[in-house]
Amino acid sequence: MGFTSVLALPMLVVVVAGIYYLYNEVLRFMSKSVVRNKVVVITDAVSGVGNECAKLFHKGGARLILCGKSWDKLESLSDDLSSASDPSVTFTPKLVLLDFSDMDSMPDVITEILECYGCVDVLICNSSLKIKAPVQTMSLELDKTIMDTNYFGPITLAKGVLQSMISRRTGHLLLVNSIQGKLAVPFRTAYAASKHAVQAFFDCLRAEVEEYGISVSTISHTFISALPKEGTPSSKPNNSLWSFLSRHLSHGVYPVDLADEILRTVSRRKKEVLLAHPIPRAALYIRSLFPSLFFAVVAAGVKDVAIAEPLQ
Repeated sequence: MGFTSVLALPMLVVVVAGIYYLYNEVLRFMSKSVVRNKVVVITDAVSGVGNECAKLFHKGGARLILCGKSWDKLESLSDDLSSASDPSVTFTPKLVLLDFSDMDSMPDVITEILECYGCVDVLICNSSLKIKAPVQTMSLELDKTIMDTNYFGPITLAKGVLQSMISRRTGHLLLVNSIQGKLAVPFRTAYAASKHAVQAFFDCLRAEVEEYGISVSTISHTFISALPKEGTPSSKPNNSLWSFLSRHLSHGVYPVDLADEILRTVSRRKKEVLLAHPIPRAALYIRSLFPSLFFAVVAAGVKDVAIAEPLQ
């Protein structure tokens, strides 16, 4: 009797873990089947996240329209996708040159996208321009470039395909945003401002287009990690509170994990997803509930940087 009781808990854990694994695998399979034959547009498809998204949606049988600034990189990605898949169950991706920093080209780009298949089922706005610098060192022209790439570009593209979705009374607009659309930190003034702006646009848009059967989703993530999952950056130990928060705020997500979440979001039509570790999540609550504490910690962090820089 005692021996059975001792084994009960480990067996229960194994059973629960097995059920959870099977549940996720079933959802993953269903997510892929949902995008079959759907026309899916991915901006900045040659980036780490865009590349992983393209792989997932291509395997799922989606009719991909891959957008990016480099034609050579788009062709290389298309060749890789085609060579790694069964042509009888997948579609050859269509390629469109798209540079959000060139707003004058947007009308022609939107026309080209719509002419590929005559409609768009899913638009994944993935492009982003990041910069870290003190505000006084950034020119107004650079601020405008960041706003074009992170705000005006995505909303112009969303508006461009929206009428087609409204007429068909179906569609999904998905914004791959940043946690800095909700939580701003120093030295990222223009970047955080652009992410706040585009977050607000998609939040407003969600309510406006719901009656037409159109879904609007936002995924707010921490920084994209370019390191392999098994690798972590080495750094000198620092015991300040800001250093502790900064390390965890900058502990990013991996492109493959973000791509998986994007596929799940499209499949389940989630409205909002926060892809972040506990520390950034806690920082969001602290910012809302105890703003004075949050501002004090952030200000202390800026002072630490100012003191450390002359010593380096």
